[in-house]
Amino acid sequence: MAAPSQPPRIGLAGLAVMGQNLALNIAEKGFPISVYNRTSSKVDETVERAKVEGNLPVYGFHDPESFVNSLQKPRVIIMLVKAGAPVDQTIKTLSAYMEKGDCIIDGGNEWYENTERREKAMAELGLLYLGMGVSGGEEGARYGPSLMPGGSFEAYKYIEDILLKVAAQVPDSGPCVTYVGKGGSGNFVKMVHNGIEYGDMQLIAEAYDVLKSVGKLSNEELKGVFSEWNKGELLSFLIEITGDIFGIKDDKGEGYLVDKVLDKTGMKGTGKWTVQQAADLSVAAPTIASSLDSRFLSGLKEERVKAAEVFKSGGFGDILADQEVDKKKLIDDVRQALYASKICSYAQGMNLIRAKSVEKGWDLTLGELARIWKGGCIIRAIFLDRIKKAYDRNADLASLLVDPEFAKEIIDRQSAWRRVVCLAINSGISVPGMSSSLAYFDTYRRARLPANLVQAQRDYFGAHTYERIDMEGSFHTEWFKIAKQSKI
Repeated sequence: MAAPSQPPRIGLAGLAVMGQNLALNIAEKGFPISVYNRTSSKVDETVERAKVEGNLPVYGFHDPESFVNSLQKPRVIIMLVKAGAPVDQTIKTLSAYMEKGDCIIDGGNEWYENTERREKAMAELGLLYLGMGVSGGEEGARYGPSLMPGGSFEAYKYIEDILLKVAAQVPDSGPCVTYVGKGGSGNFVKMVHNGIEYGDMQLIAEAYDVLKSVGKLSNEELKGVFSEWNKGELLSFLIEITGDIFGIKDDKGEGYLVDKVLDKTGMKGTGKWTVQQAADLSVAAPTIASSLDSRFLSGLKEERVKAAEVFKSGGFGDILADQEVDKKKLIDDVRQALYASKICSYAQGMNLIRAKSVEKGWDLTLGELARIWKGGCIIRAIFLDRIKKAYDRNADLASLLVDPEFAKEIIDRQSAWRRVVCLAINSGISVPGMSSSLAYFDTYRRARLPANLVQAQRDYFGAHTYERIDMEGSFHTEWFKIAKQSKI
């Protein structure tokens, strides 16, 4: 494409598929963009795609200096490179040619503390820095992602008009972008988004397992069920694509492709970070943790194959063979169990974000986060509108579980939820996401727990003291001496 009449306001470095797609999205929304990649063939590929996809104003550069100098001042550069050392390397390369007041935005899945470190280092050079979560995968990047920028507010204001157009647009609630907050809050929120995504995917996989293994539903029937579910309360991107997956035939053999996919789930680390942060902040997130454990166990394929042989004589296959189930009733019960479990998973994620926000003084608005997740991102769902409204009703809501509307929905669905978990357990089908969600709910709704015994044990062997329900203060009892005397 011929040189622009005036220099582009924005540049993008890192042209793997996500980077290419985001650059083309920005250009398509009317903002000329300069692009750069260490491997110059990717630059040419992006410029070629821009021509093919509508003669879009994308300008390619093969060296960092001419790339940086091609931009209007103050310059704004989005990086989409692999988290960790490659980000530091890219910053080093680009910042050598940047000037005071210029801005760098990291659009990768970065650990939030790295973003905070970089923001401080950039400030010393007079540069502004944003860590921006980008969700929606390749399609989202091209046609409208959910964007979660955090860091320099001044930097956000520079490019707010671009982000508002580039983000996914939801008719009743606007563009799926907002200034999340200070420091690494944008990356932290994206990390928890991914943790919730882990939980969602695990719960859907368990629904599939129960319907297929116990209900004996065929792939065609499963496609129909998920397509139907996608018209109601479970309407979401993940339910929609699950229905699609069940309908796709194997192009390399007989039958359906889903049945040929190896049952080992990969991961890149954001789910693990979420669970680690939950532990650090003493926030219970069992649904998300169980989804992570399930991925670990899925990786033990060879061990599981051998274990299946060891336990063959246990009659586990017979349990399933002997089951007589009412398919229609089972499908409805599983739908309700999936929805109730999902409420718990999102409640855990939101509580984690709130706890971090309090610790760091980020002052995050949970309802606004639910709003920007309504479109573009992987966990987009009609259900998020309900979450936004819950926080609109009460910004200080202790948990989504006690919002009057969500509480009523759980009460209405708890019988079906319990039936599904019991059926799965009795059938030898593991449902760690659903069962840990149910345990979370049952623990949270009980005024008194057996924690009194655990605290008594701690005081017995470690003199950790305990509080009492009938008087103020800390107490210690010589349990061992009293017990010893009583045995004499």
